[in-house]
Amino acid sequence: MTEGRRARADQVAKRVNTAVDLLSDGMTVIEATLALARRHRLSERQARRYVERARDDGAMEVAAPKIVFTVKLPATLAKRVRRVARTTGQSISGLVTQALAEFLDRQDRG
Repeated sequence: MTEGRRARADQVAKRVNTAVDLLSDGMTVIEATLALARRHRLSERQARRYVERARDDGAMEVAAPKIVFTVKLPATLAKRVRRVARTTGQSISGLVTQALAEFLDRQDRG
């Protein structure tokens, strides 16, 4: 990874899941750290963080890739979306993703 850049969510999940596999294969934390660092070209310090997270929390779901999808909404609806996102602590994208997924799931069932 380039200095000063953070890993994307899917990269984090893949690295943690690799660490889970290494630990489940019977490797010690130190062995898994060294193997993960080599495999993903990470510093040993960063690899250790992934291994510890894998040990403590287990496997992670790998996030699906996202795309930009622009829609035009009435101003009043956009204001409501922003307000609900703010009050619930969600991002607008997260709120809209959840709402659309729930709507489409209902459509699929009925």
